[in-house]
Amino acid sequence: MRAVGRQGRARLRDLAAASDPGLLRLAAGLRTVGAIALTLAVLGALGASVPHLVAGAIAAMVATFAIREKQRGRQAVTLALGLPVALTAVTLGALLRSQVVAGDLFFVALIFCAVYGRRYGDRGTALGLIGFQVYFLSLFVGATVSTLPQLYGALGVAFLSSAVVRFALVPETPAGTLERLREAFRARLAQLVAAQRELLDAAGPEEVEKALEHVRDGTARLHETALMIQGRLEDGTADDSVARLVQRRVADAEVAAERLGLSLLTARSAERADTLTLHLPGAPVPPGGPLPVRDETLDRLRRDLEALRLLVLRPAPGTAVSQVRNRLLGYRDEENLPSAPAAVQDVFRAIGEAARAVLGLRVALDGPQDESDDTPSTARSREELDAEDAAIDAAEEETEEALTGLRRPTTRAAVQVAVGSSLAIAGGELLSSQRWYWAVLTCWIVFINTASTGEILVKGYRRLVGTVLGVVAGILLAGLVGQHTWTAFAVVLVCVFAMFYTAPLSYTLMSFFVTAALGVLYTLLHTYSLSVLVLRVEETALGAACGVLAAALVLPVRTDRRTNDLLVEVLDRLADVTGTAVDQLSGGPPADLLDQARDLDRALADLRAATQPLTHPVTPLRARRDTARYVVALLETCAYHARSLAATAELLPTHQSIAADPRLRRAGRRILHNVAAITAHVADERSATAVETGPSIAALLEPGVPGTPRFGRVTDRVLRHLQRLDEGVTGLARPLKVPVERPKS
Repeated sequence: MRAVGRQGRARLRDLAAASDPGLLRLAAGLRTVGAIALTLAVLGALGASVPHLVAGAIAAMVATFAIREKQRGRQAVTLALGLPVALTAVTLGALLRSQVVAGDLFFVALIFCAVYGRRYGDRGTALGLIGFQVYFLSLFVGATVSTLPQLYGALGVAFLSSAVVRFALVPETPAGTLERLREAFRARLAQLVAAQRELLDAAGPEEVEKALEHVRDGTARLHETALMIQGRLEDGTADDSVARLVQRRVADAEVAAERLGLSLLTARSAERADTLTLHLPGAPVPPGGPLPVRDETLDRLRRDLEALRLLVLRPAPGTAVSQVRNRLLGYRDEENLPSAPAAVQDVFRAIGEAARAVLGLRVALDGPQDESDDTPSTARSREELDAEDAAIDAAEEETEEALTGLRRPTTRAAVQVAVGSSLAIAGGELLSSQRWYWAVLTCWIVFINTASTGEILVKGYRRLVGTVLGVVAGILLAGLVGQHTWTAFAVVLVCVFAMFYTAPLSYTLMSFFVTAALGVLYTLLHTYSLSVLVLRVEETALGAACGVLAAALVLPVRTDRRTNDLLVEVLDRLADVTGTAVDQLSGGPPADLLDQARDLDRALADLRAATQPLTHPVTPLRARRDTARYVVALLETCAYHARSLAATAELLPTHQSIAADPRLRRAGRRILHNVAAITAHVADERSATAVETGPSIAALLEPGVPGTPRFGRVTDRVLRHLQRLDEGVTGLARPLKVPVERPKS
């Protein structure tokens, strides 16, 4: 029973790690709720009035979520600087309460400075956010000069409570966050292997489609976690060499898992599966059926996939585990492959490579392992990993051109928000002279983490929908809690936790919980009425409209322009990775492919986020939405093959079984030319450079002398990646309307 209990707790822990990578959402929710609860407890013990309790709760929330720095020392400094900023903001809010024009002008200036401060990094962003939100707080609770001493006390308690929770009760350290992200990567990798086993066993078309969708989701979630780990490596590891080692092992595991999924899909299909099937939601399932093998081979494959999943989850060391690991690593040797069709043998090879990636990941994350039970295959894999580790060194960072003036995003956004807020103040006061600030708040919020008019429009729409639904919930909650102060605060705490836990998942849900909590707070302040909540919806709609109008008319960044700029960036990074990898595989000097692949992933993530307005379900331009999805899926496919080429190229200096092939350089020329042609057309539609087509990549490398060996197994794998990359790049020409030059007959 005790063992069953431990297994159950382990499964729950793995499920939590996979659903919330690094437990970042859980920690953010607990930290914020803890700060608010501690503030309320202290202020309640001191006999504070309800308005000051509300002020303290809001200040504690702001002081907690505004700080995004990763180092504890920098967090402490920013929190200490935030208190005088908050005291100044609430003082000015009280002093300017009766000076309407002066107060409005100061509010607009404060908004401009708060947004402009983002150019100074996390600290500038945090202090600007604290200044804006605390000034808003003074308007919400009706701060006056006579109440300033009590408000100062509430703010002091709030910031002190935030510090206690952040540094003592729910501490956050870069190393701890990175460790939890590593566990999340393991859990998501195990989930992906389980989905691949489900694909193996799927029978009918509906089962295959469902299993394939699970594989797609698992692949995307694994990549998401890999990007999160990359963003935390620099601060969460002891030195650059350790960070690069973990980065390499995470990249190896991701590529190996994706290769295993593609091998399974190919083995089930009548022909080699298109990698696009793994990245494009709704892509047709390749024709085919169950694997054409004997039952014992299928059972063996099923057992090996389950064994791989258990290895990923890091079971306790032991002889049985070592035997399973040795068996899976043995598939890297041809003589250990079962008698089966070539496509099925590729699946077993992919399992062997995945087991090697898991071994490397475990060594990188957990240190040296027991080698007493190693077979020759396992020992060779360890030697390869050790040789790779020894070759890792730090790379120089590239500097980027600094934008100035109105070209700088923070300056442009500050001007836009200032204009939009001015409109929101004017319109909001026409709706209500008492609660016009809700329109300003919405205008401010829709500009956070957005960079184009389309993104602002989508965010405003989501906020409005969440607000409307939250009003309904607020009416129900206000009726339930009545004037029971502490019951109401308990409901607010639940809403705040839900708000922070769901924020990364759904902005609509976050807005819903915010509005529901506000309905309860209005009850506490004795200002609740149905008309107030309806006014909240009207002010929200007005603020969103003002934000969209300012973004569209003042220094606009059109969604098309932004996506084109990001698309050019992705294509440039794709060309860098492909060109460097092919050059290294052809015998060129070693280069830093890890950082280049990471830059490609980041650029692609930025593009994916920027296309959300084009792919949103409410967009009326269905053809444009489908095109955007197709282009992003093609680019993800190209990125996978580029990462695979980079991973293989990185093995060259340390693996005797992998040799450079100068013929590969010729195969990469057409791909690089086509990427350059597409980049030129996206940057300038008048470009006349055409995409070239022709024989397959392998045909370009056919030996000219009879009897010359064709290719080795590694070169064949490289050629498959180059061929798929060539097809993916050429496939971009049609949706992007790039001219295609047909081969001459």
